[in-house]
Amino acid sequence: SEVKNLATQTAKATEEIGQQINAMQGITDNAAKAISEIGKAIGEIDEVSASIASAVEEQSAATGEIARNTQEASAGTRQVSQAIAEVQQGISEAGGAATQVVAAAGQLSEQAERLTRQVAAFLSEVRAA
Repeated sequence: SEVKNLATQTAKATEEIGQQINAMQGITDNAAKAISEIGKAIGEIDEVSASIASAVEEQSAATGEIARNTQEASAGTRQVSQAIAEVQQGISEAGGAATQVVAAAGQLSEQAERLTRQVAAFLSEVRAA
C-alpha cells in the first residue's frame, strides 16, 4: 500500500510537472512571439528613422539652395542699385550740361541781338552819309 501511495504520488507529481512544462512551453511561445513583434517594431522604427534622415538631408539641401539663391539675389540687388546710382549721376551731369547749354544759348541770343542792333546802326550811318 505504501508503494501504491508512492506510485500515485509520483504519477500526480509527473502529471503536475507535465502541466508545468506545458505552461512553460506556452509562456516560451508567447515570449518568442513577443520578441518577434519587437523585432518587427524595431524594423519599422529603422525604416522611419531612415525616412526621417532622408527628409532631413533633403531639407538641408533645400535650405542650402535657398541660402545660395538669396545670396545671388542680394548680389543682383546690389548691382542694380549701383547701376541706378550711376544712371542718377549721369542724369545729374546731363542736367548740369543742359543748364550750361541753355545759358550759353541765352548769351548767344543776346549777342546776336546786340550784333543786329549794331549792324542796323552801322547801315543807318552808311545810308545817312
